Amino acid sequence: MTQQLIAPKNQQGVQPKEEKLKPYWINIAVFVAFHLIALSAPWFFSWSALGVAIFFHWLTGSIGICLAYHRILTHRSLEVPKWLERILVTCGALAIQGGPIFWVAGHNLHHAHTEDNDKDPYSANRGFWWSHMGWLMFRQDKYFEYDLYKRYAPRTDRDPYYRWLNKNFIGLQIALGLALFAVGGWSFVVYGIFVRAVTLWHCTWFVNSATHFWGYKNFECEDGSLNLWWVGILAYGEGWHNNHHFRPRVAKAGQRWWEIDVTWWAIRVLQGLGLAKKVVM
Repeated sequence: MTQQLIAPKNQQGVQPKEEKLKPYWINIAVFVAFHLIALSAPWFFSWSALGVAIFFHWLTGSIGICLAYHRILTHRSLEVPKWLERILVTCGALAIQGGPIFWVAGHNLHHAHTEDNDKDPYSANRGFWWSHMGWLMFRQDKYFEYDLYKRYAPRTDRDPYYRWLNKNFIGLQIALGLALFAVGGWSFVVYGIFVRAVTLWHCTWFVNSATHFWGYKNFECEDGSLNLWWVGILAYGEGWHNNHHFRPRVAKAGQRWWEIDVTWWAIRVLQGLGLAKKVVM
């Protein structure tokens, strides 16, 4: 089975050759399994397990993905001591959204070629489903093979610890699952691993999908990025996507007083502690 994605005609009016994509069965199996296990959550409910899910959602999402992977590694919006940076990036690796080199490379391509069907991994021009999660379901070596994508994240790839994380982020998740089981049994595992991962995946994916379809603009950009309030809340400030695309290096995504940016609050705390320097405003 293959999916055929027909690209639009180029400027000369010539229809480009069809791109045939093969399903990425390993990814599909993992995503289906995680969603099915997450759906079993009502049978394992406890308030403490829910608290674990919320805590790790924030730690791996806001701190790991939004702060470390996105604003520190990808855009260099601020600097923190190297020992702290590595701790924060480790939190990002625990989000099960790929290793730091993979994540940074994909996001760099998204900014360099926003909504280009051939160069933006999650181009919204291919439709909501594709930009939300479909791009992860089909094997594209240029985005998934380390030897090919590492060129788009050269600074991150130079760090040996980040190369190790890029290969071993699944092992970290297994270790976390074992620790949660030891503390709280299957309830903690179901909520702390599966419910947390699935909800965080969709919160992150909405930034790639929903904020290119609905919302408003504060700034005129050459792409379709928009600000969407509910994604801004769910994704810890990343839903103010038009603001971000207009000035990608700025550390604060929310620009109006009511554009809540939870990740920016964490940056302010680090500033107050003297741990965040060179914050781009």
